[in-house]
This record gives sequence, structure tokens and C-alpha cells, in this order.
Amino acid sequence: MATQSAVAQDDAYPEEPVELIVPWSPGGGSDTLMRIVADHVEEHLGEPMPVINMPGVSGTTGLKTLTEREPDGYTMGQVHEGLLVAHHTQLTSINWDDFTPVAAITSSPQYLTVNADSPWHSFEEFVDHARQNPGEIRFGVTLGGIPHLHAAMMEDAEDISFRYVGFEGTGARIRALVGGHIDAAMGDISSSGEFVKNGDLRFLAVGSDERMEETPDVPTFAELGYDNLSLNIVRGIVAPEGTPEAQVQTLATALEQTSQEEEFAEAVHNAGASVHFQGPEAFADYLERTNAVVERLAGKLAK
Repeated sequence: MATQSAVAQDDAYPEEPVELIVPWSPGGGSDTLMRIVADHVEEHLGEPMPVINMPGVSGTTGLKTLTEREPDGYTMGQVHEGLLVAHHTQLTSINWDDFTPVAAITSSPQYLTVNADSPWHSFEEFVDHARQNPGEIRFGVTLGGIPHLHAAMMEDAEDISFRYVGFEGTGARIRALVGGHIDAAMGDISSSGEFVKNGDLRFLAVGSDERMEETPDVPTFAELGYDNLSLNIVRGIVAPEGTPEAQVQTLATALEQTSQEEEFAEAVHNAGASVHFQGPEAFADYLERTNAVVERLAGKLAK
């Protein structure tokens, strides 16, 4: 397979800064990670990549703006699985294929997280309880968001059901879990790791492909026999539909070179994520596969 550097690129591009629309508020996970990307990609792109925050309507306001921008290679946008969920729960008519995928760049593996006082010490015990007590486990999610999707994927994999409790953000959800107001939630290293270290919470399984360095004793869903439970937040960059392929490849190459930097990897790691580069075709394949899952589970997500 050809590497990004082997395909045609636009050597004259870019000649001015390339704006990156982050459709979320400053300070959140997407904003933090995309600013790390922007800080490091300039060396390889040859021009700055200023981050423009455009929050609103579950991350769809900024992406709607992106669809209205000229496909000239000078405006990009950040997406993750939340766009697919928003589309299939009819929050927005926009979906991933209204854009040209450029590259995935980071991944934030998600953990099934429970209170340390709970009786569950393994995913098997958790599932057994859920099967014997349908709808009893209070699962904290952002209704119609990625955590809701991940919980629904667990329900679907084991034919179980949870009682959903909605929260606006990860912080509120994890605080409720620590306080015993809910029984389970999706967490990650940045939001939940310290609570696990302190003995307040417990990780039962992680949605990454391999065990995480920070949590070597926590099994992956895949090794437990759930190959279809890849529970990650994959953040990537897209361009307006119709952006010239040569410019897309130039951007992708700069991002690939950025992903290989040790300092970049360390900064991403410190932000609670992992470097996860995928070029235009691989990122498009990922979005297409994930979109099919979200579409199939849309009925669960709308409840």
C-alpha cells in the first residue's frame, strides 16, 4: 500500500494558514487534543493551523459552518463518532460523508467504569447481574452521545438492558459515579484514572485493541471475546466536500509526520489519549463501518 508521501501532493499548498474548526468549547477533550495537533503540525505543513472553536448543538454547529466553506483547503474541521450519533438521532442532517476525510489522529480508549464499592470485579460479573436484573443497572451517559452509543453496543452484544441516567458532560457523570448516584459509566484515563488509583472507582474492561500501558491489569473487550466492542473516541480531521485530492494528501502527510514525533505522542498521552493515525482512505473506512453500527443501534440511542 502506498504511503502518504508516495501519492500526489500540491507542492504550492498551503500558502496561508489553514483554519481548524473545533465544534466544541475551549478546554474540553477535543479542544485540548486539536490544539496539540495544531501546535505540532505547523512544522510539517509550513503554515499555522489556528483553532477556531464553534460549539453548539452537540458539536454540529461548527460542522454545519464547515459545509458552507469553500473547498479550497484552507478550512478543516474536527470530527469524532459524535457526529454519526447526532445524525442518526436526527439532531442534524449532516453526516461524515458530507465531508472529505483527511486523517484520524488520536484515539481515547473508553473504559467500563464502576464504583469500587460495587460487587462487580469483572465484566462477566457485570453482565451476569445485568442479565438477571434487566433495567436495574443505572448507567450514566450523555443521552444521544458517544457514551450512550458505547453502552448500547454492550447491550446489543449481550442482549441486556440498562437504566440510563443522562448527564451533560463526562465530569458530572464521573462525579455521580464516585458518589454512588449511578452504578456504571464510560470513563477514560483523564477523567477517571485518578479515582481508580485512589480506590474510588474500578475499571472492568477497556475498548482499545490492546491493554493500555497505564492499566495493564484491565482486560480489553476483545480479549474477553467481544471483537465488536471497539469502544474508543477517534478524533480526526475532515475537509469540505470537493477539496482537491492533492491538498488532502498534503495535509494527510503533514499529519502523518506529526504523528511520528515523540514530543507529540507524549503531549497526546499526557492529555489522556493515544496517537492513532489513519490516512484518508483508512479513516473513511473507519467512519463508514462505525456509521453502520450507529445506524443499526439508532433506536436504542433515541430512547
